[in-house]
Amino acid sequence: MNNILWIKSGKVIDPINNRNDIGDVFVIDDKIVSDLTSQQKKEAKILDANGLVVSPGLVDIHVHLRDPGQTHKESIKTGTYSAAAGGFTTIVCMPNTSPPADNAGTIQLIKNSISSRAIVNVYPTGCMTIGQKGEKLAPIGSLKRAGVVAVTDDGLCVQNNELMRRVVEYANMFDLVVMDHCQDADLTDGSVMNEGHWSLRLGLKGWPNSAEDIIVSRNVILSKYSGAHIHLQHISSAHSIEIIREAKKNNIRITAEVTPHHISLTDEKTKDYNTNFKMNPPLRTEEDRKAIVNGLLEGVIDCISTDHAPHSDYEKDTVFDQAMFGITGLETALAVSLETLYHNKLASLPDVISWMTYKPSKILGLESGTLNIGSDADIVLFNPDEEWLVQADNFQSKSNNSPWIGDRLRGKVNRTIVKGKTVWDGKKIIS
Repeated sequence: MNNILWIKSGKVIDPINNRNDIGDVFVIDDKIVSDLTSQQKKEAKILDANGLVVSPGLVDIHVHLRDPGQTHKESIKTGTYSAAAGGFTTIVCMPNTSPPADNAGTIQLIKNSISSRAIVNVYPTGCMTIGQKGEKLAPIGSLKRAGVVAVTDDGLCVQNNELMRRVVEYANMFDLVVMDHCQDADLTDGSVMNEGHWSLRLGLKGWPNSAEDIIVSRNVILSKYSGAHIHLQHISSAHSIEIIREAKKNNIRITAEVTPHHISLTDEKTKDYNTNFKMNPPLRTEEDRKAIVNGLLEGVIDCISTDHAPHSDYEKDTVFDQAMFGITGLETALAVSLETLYHNKLASLPDVISWMTYKPSKILGLESGTLNIGSDADIVLFNPDEEWLVQADNFQSKSNNSPWIGDRLRGKVNRTIVKGKTVWDGKKIIS
């Protein structure tokens, strides 16, 4: 007997298909279908979506699952639980594991783990350089054959421009996107937060915007000459937005993302030395925050990604200088994005959904983020107005290094469906 699902009377928003109406979504087995027969409607399991938004499952192309080798922080199992709780049905994992994912064998190990433990769709990326050391080119062709969807040394930035040139040329030959963490290491040596008023006041070493701007410029130049597609990760600087804007005007193959934390928070949040506000790149000024929000609204920035970076308690519960960079983000991303953009009347619901579904998917050529007839039934149901309290004990992630703990956010995920099967029912994982 077929598994038939009838999602009834929801506000269906599917931006790529310009759908925004009260209606139904039908699923047979793991695929979306246009309608059900009278008999199939009698047999269907009905989900009453009255008062809820029904949209494609969210897509995040920048997630740290820490598996293999750092499973005290996160694992493929717990990371995908966290994704499901946040409404994400497709995620792309970064290669800064232990050992780094710089060869086909490690990629196969990750894929085997995904097959047996993941409850959402997970795509691996491979390193640009051996060991993420920025010294020798990784075997990009072998990584492509092993199944990576992009190459990146995320967490680290290749400083040697000649080597980076070879990376983008080889990646382009194999039709792979280069995803780059834009950071000049000399300008940020020992830096722990944004350079400015608050770093001076707190006595902490500052991280200048120019450290990002220089590498963004470098990547635009390399993309121009090579024709390669370079995706710029977690943009935080106002001037970087201007550089990207000019690149796009000249049809250079650059795409870029911003995170929920960079569009919603500023460096003032570090004033109490709370290490949950320590991240890479750092929180910047209100001027920078507004600039990247405007970049998103104008289409200069292509999508929202979480940069979900879980760390154990002891790695964060220390002095600010020594604490690890990064925060968890999968379970709060939708609510924070809605609070910042939709509830502040800067963007519509379809806009926010597009930045978190088909637009990130399009960057890497993934078949996700839509409610197309015949596509996998990856769906999220959420109430954009429902308020909830962020509590450390309620995270599905192994880690709880979130800057929103204790805050009330609006935007609650009520159900996450992957290939026609509910994996999150609004309260617990269904595995």
